[in-house]
Formats: sequence, C-alpha cells, structure tokens
Amino acid sequence: MSETPSDKPIVARCEPTVLTLEPGIYWWCACGRSKEQPFCDGSHDVTDIKPVKLRIADTREVALCNCKHSNGRPYCDGTHHALKPTTGGP
Repeated sequence: MSETPSDKPIVARCEPTVLTLEPGIYWWCACGRSKEQPFCDGSHDVTDIKPVKLRIADTREVALCNCKHSNGRPYCDGTHHALKPTTGGP
C-alpha cells in the first residue's frame, strides 16, 4: 500500500520545542501543518493524521517533537538528526 501525502507528516522543524507546561491537557500536532507548533490548530483536517493528546499531571519541562517522526511522540527522541525539513510546514 502506498502512502498519500495526507498520510505523511510534514517536518515542521528539525529540533524540539522545550517548554515548561502546567498541569492540563494539550493537543500535540502530529501532522506538522499547525501554525501553532508544537500544538494543534486544526490544520490536520486536510489529512488522515490526528493530534496526540498530552496529559500533564505536574508542572514540568518537556521537549516536544517538531519533526513528527519521533518513536516517543509527542516527546523528542532525537529522530530529527536523521531527517531533512520538508516543504509545506509553517
């Protein structure tokens, strides 16, 4: 089965976003199309890719993936070191 463009995430950036998150629920952009990286803004509606729900229980620093290919999504695992940015991202 071949992949269509709507099945493949866009590499938004080849580096993580590191920030401190307060307790709550966040939606991590998995498609790479959001203008609000690394969070979802609904741009995935043109794809088959859905955002990932991120539940934070305690205030903590996180490194969120922007290449959208991490095996530990939504967290960065360094996969971006092997990727090049693709066109179409914010």
